[in-house]
Amino acid sequence: MAKYGMIIDLQKCIGCNACTVACKVEHNTPNDIHYTQVLEYESGEFPNASRTFLPTLCNHCENPPCVPVCPTKASYVREDGIVLIDHDRCIGCGACILACPYDQRTKVEDERTVFPDGLTAFMNNAHAAPPKGVATKCDFCYHRVDRGDVPACVETCPTRARIFGAWNEGETPLREHLAGHNPQGLLPEKGTEPNVVYID
Repeated sequence: MAKYGMIIDLQKCIGCNACTVACKVEHNTPNDIHYTQVLEYESGEFPNASRTFLPTLCNHCENPPCVPVCPTKASYVREDGIVLIDHDRCIGCGACILACPYDQRTKVEDERTVFPDGLTAFMNNAHAAPPKGVATKCDFCYHRVDRGDVPACVETCPTRARIFGAWNEGETPLREHLAGHNPQGLLPEKGTEPNVVYID
């Protein structure tokens, strides 16, 4: 069984936010909710200042703290490592939101979306928007992965800063991309063992 993950190359990310837009269109998320965002921070002083971009999303952890705290078992991990939320079982208690150390879960307070009629600007069926009152987050575009495609954010990245695949199998396992790099997960002290790692 494949175990999926993502590598993000910080040297290649240009902060264009194509990933953010692609995710919004793919999932038809409520207007104020983004499953992936690109954070920016500056360091140094003029004329030696620099700007760094940090794409963020659900880390699909090996040890996800959001799962055991869910009282209805709406949060769960698939065999391939993708962490999901069953919106039909979610009661919106917010326990998972508080448990996530990465601040990557959001409660839907207003379910209005950019595509209210369920169609994108290109007349394709939009992904079902999460209903009001539930927790929601990045799902690694599991519906695309299940048909053999990569997540929308990976497909649309113009600089190939995002690499998606299996850690343990396939023609080019993710581990092959880590040669010569020192991969870092966010907040390693939390012990979540994230499946999204960063290289620079």
